[in-house]
Amino acid sequence: MEDDTLKKKTEDQYLSDVVVIGSGNAGLSAAATAAEKGAYVIILEKRKNIGGNTIISGGVYNAVDPKRQQYQNIFDSKELHFGQTLKGGDFKGDQELVWILVDRALEGLQWLEKNGMKFQEHVFTIVGGIWPRSHQPIEPAGTGYIKTLKRLCFSLGVRILTGYRAEKLLYRKGRVMGVRCRDLQGKEFLFWAKKGVILATGGFSANVQMRSRYNPLLNDIIPTTNQPGATGDGILMGMEIGAAVTGMEYIQLNPYCEPKTGRLQTILTGAVEHLIYVNNEGNRFVDEGERRDVIADAFLRQKNATAYLINDSQDEFVQKGITHFGKTPEELIKKGHVIKGDTLEELANKIRVPFENLIRSIEKYNKSVELGYDSDFGRTLLKYKIERPPFYACPRVPAVHYTMGGLKINTKAQVLDGKGKPISGLFAAGEVVGGIHGANRLGGNAITETIVFGRIAGESVVRGLD
Repeated sequence: MEDDTLKKKTEDQYLSDVVVIGSGNAGLSAAATAAEKGAYVIILEKRKNIGGNTIISGGVYNAVDPKRQQYQNIFDSKELHFGQTLKGGDFKGDQELVWILVDRALEGLQWLEKNGMKFQEHVFTIVGGIWPRSHQPIEPAGTGYIKTLKRLCFSLGVRILTGYRAEKLLYRKGRVMGVRCRDLQGKEFLFWAKKGVILATGGFSANVQMRSRYNPLLNDIIPTTNQPGATGDGILMGMEIGAAVTGMEYIQLNPYCEPKTGRLQTILTGAVEHLIYVNNEGNRFVDEGERRDVIADAFLRQKNATAYLINDSQDEFVQKGITHFGKTPEELIKKGHVIKGDTLEELANKIRVPFENLIRSIEKYNKSVELGYDSDFGRTLLKYKIERPPFYACPRVPAVHYTMGGLKINTKAQVLDGKGKPISGLFAAGEVVGGIHGANRLGGNAITETIVFGRIAGESVVRGLD
């Protein structure tokens, strides 16, 4: 964006109503909401392209959605989503924030749809999501969110500047007035905000030093699924002016990562109902419908921390010929991300696990589906047998995926200081925030959080809360 589209104070200073730092879901939804209410908004993004972690995420959105769920005979309620989110985080999440998350989830989904985003009608259970309330966008990964919100922001006059790295909050007389940043050439700029600054900079999964400080077990040997910009900038800037943090030691691993790179790599299904996990011996070793941290810990106990996701041709992604990351099964097989076998014996040979163990694991699992009870691991998500060829396997390892800790906020998305009081002019949304998910985040709740609290931050900053 050219400088002459901005409201200048001087050559290196600019004035707006609201400055948003970060251009993932949280930042874009906050900016769009503030602009919908008449504010002049500038978004600062340190990388060359917008999208943050959202654009490379699985894109799943959790929401209680009676209209869709009733057609699949799925019972659900806000109270159930609330209870599962709290329990999934070991009851360490802030109950008020958790209730807002589940209460406004469907509203956020409908806001996206109103602005042109499309979701599949089929609702499923994402890994670590516990319950079938996960919504998959039509467009691959998180691209649909970014396209939709970018288009909305531009239609509302929001200015998006890429290559501007925020370095320091401008804190004067007890109030955040703006932010100091540098462009890619190292030139310094000041962006002043009359109403306030919204931090939407994401977490710190890509900052090895920072994550090791709070959780020494997560050293540089363990890769991350995150884009390299997830370095905790907003948390550090907030702490510098006295903002409180919470839950920084809670860092989540995702078990669905590509063995060589640790990247969050597409698989043939995102639905727990269609798969089992087996280790290098061909044996199941965990309830596949468990919390994400439980599954990741179970992976880490296997040889080379590696396991195989096994599914068959009943899976809807296989039948449609396209995965939720926008890849075809043929592409994934060609690249070695997915291994195909016309028979289970062929699959076992290709992934080098004992055939007799694999067939026994699958037969026993299929019997559990018939009986509606898993005597080995207590799995309750028992819907589809693995029985229709061809069969598929995806080798996967855990990688650092999400940081539950971050800045403390209240129900209005105001950042709090060490005494629990709001810091005037400072708001936050998305993974930069701590205290919502507790010790563990349910799969599918992160995208929901970015939209729900991004919109709240945008509403609150325009109200001029102090």
